[in-house]
Amino acid sequence: MNTNKASTVSLSALTTLLSASFVATFFSANISMATEPYDADKYGPQEPIIWATPSKSIFTHKTHTMDAGLACDDCHDGIFPMEQGATEKNGDFTMKSFKEGKYCGTCHDGSTAFESSTQCGSCHFAPEAPIVFTSPVKAVAFDHSIHLQKGKLACETCHKEVFAMKKGSIEEAEQANLSDGDKRKYLEQLHNKYCGTCHDSSQAFGYLTRCTVCHIGVKGYDAQQSGTQKKDKDTVKTNH
Repeated sequence: MNTNKASTVSLSALTTLLSASFVATFFSANISMATEPYDADKYGPQEPIIWATPSKSIFTHKTHTMDAGLACDDCHDGIFPMEQGATEKNGDFTMKSFKEGKYCGTCHDGSTAFESSTQCGSCHFAPEAPIVFTSPVKAVAFDHSIHLQKGKLACETCHKEVFAMKKGSIEEAEQANLSDGDKRKYLEQLHNKYCGTCHDSSQAFGYLTRCTVCHIGVKGYDAQQSGTQKKDKDTVKTNH
């Protein structure tokens, strides 16, 4: 009985020792992998590439090479030329080209990787400053951060089904020389078509309520412009 008990204790101790050894080895391997130095020759430039045109967007080599397992020649030179700025010079580095399977759209087709018109926030930056519309009424302010951060909406919730990604598209659709009655009807149609898609008193407050949340008016617009100009002047002074 004592021999069996001693054997049981020894076996238990051995099992504990082996388990501890495995855990130590596992975590040691993970730490080693986590601290692996970045090899720019193997994985491409470590610093992200940021495009300013046609819209501000970011690309990181690490996500595609070190993380996803792609090699440099999977994209260069067949999809992207290696020369800095060469893609922009082509004049067709657009979402339309992606949809046709060019550039990022070669892989971001909804099959190999997520489709290029989805998960916009993975690559694109939302405008930091509010967008201020001065037409068809002056002035209406829209803040992306409220909708993205507080509202937890994705870019594609509104783009492109509700709002086109083209600057000035709403103003271009304005109908001039309308009578007061027709203009009111036209403005109601605009609200229903755009902001009213969500601001219907169900998903969000109705567009006929809390008007001053968005409609800042002429005084609000002038105050905002004065604030923007002052900020620009302060920035210039700081830079000098």
